[in-house]
Amino acid sequence: MDSPFHIREMSLADCDRVAEIRVRGWQSAYAGMIPQSYLDGLDAADEAPRHRTRFEQAAKGVVDLVAEWNGEVVGWACHGPYRDGEVRTEDAELYAIYVHPDRIAHGVGGALLRESTLRCAAAGHPRMLLWVLKENKSARRFYEHADFTPDGTEEPFDVEGVAIPEVRYVRALGGFRG
Repeated sequence: MDSPFHIREMSLADCDRVAEIRVRGWQSAYAGMIPQSYLDGLDAADEAPRHRTRFEQAAKGVVDLVAEWNGEVVGWACHGPYRDGEVRTEDAELYAIYVHPDRIAHGVGGALLRESTLRCAAAGHPRMLLWVLKENKSARRFYEHADFTPDGTEEPFDVEGVAIPEVRYVRALGGFRG
């Protein structure tokens, strides 16, 4: 059976839609985990210029992918070199992955993660790491289903004066084929 969507590299024209997907993703996935006032204040129109600027100035090795469903972008993933502070390492990092809330549980996120992982393995990265909100049980199950495991590292980030704990996940890429 053919998939109803396909994965491709993001273009500058996709930035507005990606901003919308990211904002809707945050508002849907992080309700109850991040202060609601922050989530309510997110606006795709404010985010779109930042996405365009980041896309145009992308660092070497950073890859943005989108999932298209019947000609509409419904998901976005971004990966590149792992950031240990300001230092880039040999490992890869999944910086972001978001699927429009209307397309959750249709395989879009799994396809984006699989494509990012395959590309990182092909680029010779020994491992892929990512950060996920500690309380985000559904995202953690999603990554664990894809053979990522928590490595015991935790760090909070601040949202409106509230420390939001994140946990780091890792997956070996050597010999990975999908």
